Amino acid sequence: MTATTPTTSDGVLRAVRAAAPDAALELVEVPAREPGPGAVRITVEACGVCHSDLLITAGLLPGTTFPVTPGHEIAGRIDALGDGVAGRRVGDRVAVGWYGGSCGHCDACRTGDAVNCPELQVPGAAYPGGYADSVVVPAVALAAVPDELSPAEAAPLACAGVTVFNALRRTAARPGDTVAVLGLGGLGHLGVQFARAMGFRTIAIARGREKEPLAHELGADHYIDSTAGDVAQALQALGGAKVVLATITNSDAMSATIDGLARRGELVIVGVSPDRLTVNPLQLMNGDRKVYAHSSGTAVDTQDTLRFAAQSGVRAWIEEVPLEQTAAAVARMSSGQARFRMVVTTGR
Repeated sequence: MTATTPTTSDGVLRAVRAAAPDAALELVEVPAREPGPGAVRITVEACGVCHSDLLITAGLLPGTTFPVTPGHEIAGRIDALGDGVAGRRVGDRVAVGWYGGSCGHCDACRTGDAVNCPELQVPGAAYPGGYADSVVVPAVALAAVPDELSPAEAAPLACAGVTVFNALRRTAARPGDTVAVLGLGGLGHLGVQFARAMGFRTIAIARGREKEPLAHELGADHYIDSTAGDVAQALQALGGAKVVLATITNSDAMSATIDGLARRGELVIVGVSPDRLTVNPLQLMNGDRKVYAHSSGTAVDTQDTLRFAAQSGVRAWIEEVPLEQTAAAVARMSSGQARFRMVVTTGR
């Protein structure tokens, strides 16, 4: 193993943990971990706060064991290499997202779809996550961070960013096509920026006329106030949408966009909701439309996202807080008080 100096002089690091499901997050000291074969240790510089972390701290993600340190939007520098790690060096700037490793031998992994591996490792659930001074992760989970991005800028792109960017680039939409982004929150504000940067005629859909200036500031060509009338009719008045990217968690609002899809249009769902969609076969047959979901991406997808963001100027709008205030940051995010993305920084 190759390593720099320990994370702290006495081999102890800070971590934010939940002792049991739904227990309060607490800042504690834990022993620094050493990377095993095929793994690296990262000095965490920033970690985004994601709604999915609440699933982990509630014990709802299979395989989660307590105490648990959440955090899967990680950006930092490699400070130690385990045996057998090739192509990485101590000091490399890297990011890790929802994809935190996989088995490497199943059909999903072997066909490049490792995010759907049945043994997918999510940081914070499969192993201690990024709400800490350092984290040990499989080397296969690493994405290179471009110099143009600060750690706080890179962190949320490792999950929220790759989710919307990867979803958009895998649709049938091509530059010049009309893409509508449903929602202007943590995912949606990135979705609008990416859609614009990818050359799409971009429509933002949200609740209330007061959000229209924000939509245009993010790059939207048109804005639809979902409280002012029929969203599908408004989309059709603009020619219909090749793609609607649904970033919200309201299934009724998602369903309301289906009749606004153009011929062979796609409703792509990245917002998580347990509620049923309302759709009938005739709606889909009319124009050969599709409704499907998209989840995150692998490490190379995250790397592509970071590179595209660095080149295009797409950035998450963030609020930064120190590691000591992680619990408050999570509370702010979960209560909806955070406008877009919260990012925890370690000062490392």
